[in-house]
Amino acid sequence: MANNQPSTSQSPSVNYDSTTKVTDVNIDSLVHCTNSLSLQDISNMAVSCKFLNQLAYSDSIWRRLFRERWPQLEPYKISQTSGVREAYLSRYTALKQFKFADPLVYDVHMEAKSCDLLLSKNYIYVSQGPRVQIMSIDKLLEGTTSIVSSLNDHRARITSMRLFPLKETSLFRNAAQINENVLVTSSCDHSIRLWWKGSFHRSFRGHNGPVTVLSDKLLGDGNGKVFASGGEDSTVRLWSLSSSGKNGQRALKATLYGHEKPIVLLSVTGHKESFLVSMSKDSKVRVWDVSVSSSSDRKSSCVGTTSVVGVPVGIKCHNSLIYIAAGSTIEAVDLRTMKTSFRTSTKNQGKLYSFDINPSKFLACAGGHGRAMLWDIRKITDTGEGDPMAELDGHIGPVTHLHMDPYKIVTGGREDPQVNIWEADNGNQTNVLSCTKDESGCSAMAVDGFRIVTAGYNQDLRFRDFSNAVSSVSFDDESFDDEVTGLKFWCPSNSGDDANLSD
Repeated sequence: MANNQPSTSQSPSVNYDSTTKVTDVNIDSLVHCTNSLSLQDISNMAVSCKFLNQLAYSDSIWRRLFRERWPQLEPYKISQTSGVREAYLSRYTALKQFKFADPLVYDVHMEAKSCDLLLSKNYIYVSQGPRVQIMSIDKLLEGTTSIVSSLNDHRARITSMRLFPLKETSLFRNAAQINENVLVTSSCDHSIRLWWKGSFHRSFRGHNGPVTVLSDKLLGDGNGKVFASGGEDSTVRLWSLSSSGKNGQRALKATLYGHEKPIVLLSVTGHKESFLVSMSKDSKVRVWDVSVSSSSDRKSSCVGTTSVVGVPVGIKCHNSLIYIAAGSTIEAVDLRTMKTSFRTSTKNQGKLYSFDINPSKFLACAGGHGRAMLWDIRKITDTGEGDPMAELDGHIGPVTHLHMDPYKIVTGGREDPQVNIWEADNGNQTNVLSCTKDESGCSAMAVDGFRIVTAGYNQDLRFRDFSNAVSSVSFDDESFDDEVTGLKFWCPSNSGDDANLSD
């Protein structure tokens, strides 16, 4: 008998051609899907394709991002051609440039004068002689005791503090998954110490004298990363951050000889992860290849030398260039040839006291006496001719403290009770801040994004956070009016209704 029942072993045919592309989805539905995306996710989406790039410019997306970041404010359009995205980016830039008169301000009286400051994430690190105080910013804002740790193991003055990402080390089995920093300090007691979570973790010993400076970054790649130290014994030493050896034993990987005077500056190059630049007190510069230094052929670890004239002020590395400030001169040396690419003299402005660069915008800034000078590196000729694009005047005494990032320049001095804020692109002044409440000179300064902390010679600290400021700065000088009052592209929110914003 024939079986007329349909076979259950056969699966129904599927038409694989009837697929739905992301470009077929309704634009409002796609905008709604972005509600769970962060700003970084939106940025990544914008560079994925032209269709999603246009979607990423939607006012609805940026209105949501604006309200999440600044819930007390609502943006409005300046003109028919600008939207909420422009308002978000403009306000973000203005906050980074400290163009406001009402940041959160907190004053802290310390037990001793500050030698150096670090500001990172939720913590302020303050070195005071042989001690480091770690302050919690959250506790500071709550008005409670802000000092969470006091590190007292050093026996002499601390000379340098550095924060290295824990995930770039192999200190612990799961270190690569921990998004925190370890603190490394050097001291005149001939030692280097590593701290984590406010506790002493490891000591590094080997220098035959005070340790003067630490490298600004880790060197190498993978689990073989090291940091470098320089000392008054004229040596550069390389230390492993691996977990082998108790209390830092076997951590010393190499000792680099060649300098004849104490080491004063160290910087890791951007040209190669294994290249380190050191500068000694006699302004001699040496370039080391750490990958060779860790091998048996240590004589070839020095891959380049040069020298400059004048007292060392600063070294900054970017890609294959070393920017060196010494005496009254700034010059750039090409790592590949060890030849000077350009040199500029500041003899008319006197000797230099501080130095920083913004290599992505080809800008260099140096602090002199009573002013800082801003250069466009591209306009400096081979003969060293070329005036600064801006002179940042108004300081008292030497400009000994200088910070530069893509948004702003911050300058201050040990004799000056105020720090000055300038736009990084053009040197226009955006703000003037008192160092401490009783306006003593600035002994130390640290800047991190929207925040700044300054220390005075009176044992006081002043912390400012501009991330939610509203009131724009107003200068009496008419030359600042267009710069400052033009920033009013937001207004306080009177209602949570979306009708206050047009799409």
